[in-house]
Amino acid sequence: MKSIYNYIIKPKGERYNNSIDIDDKTLIVNTEVFNHKYVNREAEIISLPIIGSSELEVGDTVIVHHNVFRRWHDMKSRERNSRAFYKEDMYFVNEDQIFAYKRNNNWSSLKGFCFVKPIKCLDKLSTEKEQPLVGVAKYTDGTVNAGDLIGFNPGGEYEFVIEKQKLYRIKSNLITIKYEYQGNEEEYNPSWAQSS
Repeated sequence: MKSIYNYIIKPKGERYNNSIDIDDKTLIVNTEVFNHKYVNREAEIISLPIIGSSELEVGDTVIVHHNVFRRWHDMKSRERNSRAFYKEDMYFVNEDQIFAYKRNNNWSSLKGFCFVKPIKCLDKLSTEKEQPLVGVAKYTDGTVNAGDLIGFNPGGEYEFVIEKQKLYRIKSNLITIKYEYQGNEEEYNPSWAQSS
């Protein structure tokens, strides 16, 4: 089965990541279908589009947009699938809804995107845990190198948890500066990301 323009994917796990295991018990942390933070964003490619070429391959694990697996309620309060839903656990997605892929245990960003790990805020007077608009490039499209300390424009960072690490997806054209390390930078990963 193939689509003309779209990839066919299936979620890795359930549609929602709304529970965590503590010892031998499962704790449900969210019961709302509309909250995008708990929607699964990890999928596997089942089929490539017939038209076009891509660096993606069947079997790749991909990070997708949060609305792909999300459910919602219509005006009459009926629960609905997203428009990407095909059947059972299969979904159609365009390439612009895929941000990164994993092959041979290595993550890579698709062209136009970088994933950035936040760093701890060192300002003792700030209540923020992360330094705003600065991070370490983790997965890149080649615009910057992995490990570079970079700055980016506000409003373009979207939170993802990939392999138990909190990362921000940044459009590559929103990266504004490459900083030199001062030696006191420390990557930040909240405990809730490590338990997901």
